[in-house]
Amino acid sequence: MPFGAAMAYIEREIRRLMGKAIHRYRLIQDGDRILVAISGGKDSLAMLNLLHERKSRVPIKYDLKVLTIDLGFEGSDFELLGRYIESLGYDFLLKKTQIGPLAHSAFNRENPCFLCARLRRKIFFETAQEFGCNKVALGHHKDDIIETFLMNVFYTGEISTMVPYQSLFKGALALIRPLSLIEEDKIQAYVKLRALPEVKDCCPSRGMSRRGEIKRLVGELSKRDKRIKGNIYAALSNVKGEYLIPVHVSSR
Repeated sequence: MPFGAAMAYIEREIRRLMGKAIHRYRLIQDGDRILVAISGGKDSLAMLNLLHERKSRVPIKYDLKVLTIDLGFEGSDFELLGRYIESLGYDFLLKKTQIGPLAHSAFNRENPCFLCARLRRKIFFETAQEFGCNKVALGHHKDDIIETFLMNVFYTGEISTMVPYQSLFKGALALIRPLSLIEEDKIQAYVKLRALPEVKDCCPSRGMSRRGEIKRLVGELSKRDKRIKGNIYAALSNVKGEYLIPVHVSSR
């Protein structure tokens, strides 16, 4: 397929799927102020690009604020990312931290990813409050939701996952995931064709976590049957409670 045709197809498909997620899960309403969490990776970059582009063609108005958290790993360079964000007309808010080294230090007795995510989320909430944002947009995609579900089943012993819309603090704030219906390979293609400025991931746990193991497992299964991912995602909203084991069995 010629480059122009490929670009047009990928853009149409990704726009369609994000629009479908926004409508299905009621992610964005008129007047929303949304804090967009940008790590510098492909997913959050694609999300920002799509949310920005969408503002000009939908009948509702919403504002975007952009936040990037520097986790403190050596080798991270946010210069090109900052230029790109400013080219879209947004202020480049970069908060420097030492979350990464702390999460990988002897101080942390938990999984590095767990502590890192918890501390980053705290900054997201505080920054959203600072700027009067009622929503925080995260770049998790369909594969992330599937992998989180399997991780929770395998390692936590519970049936749960990330959700496209999560209300917090009695409705004062919500987490939204506009990429919830988009698979990772489509996002990779979009970012490549758009030449978006990804920031090198310098985390020492990259690809070595439990999530990496689950990603490889799902990838292998999907090679054998392309329906695997779609079926897992569909199962998350097709729960037959009568065929799940109850916590307590009443006496008969």
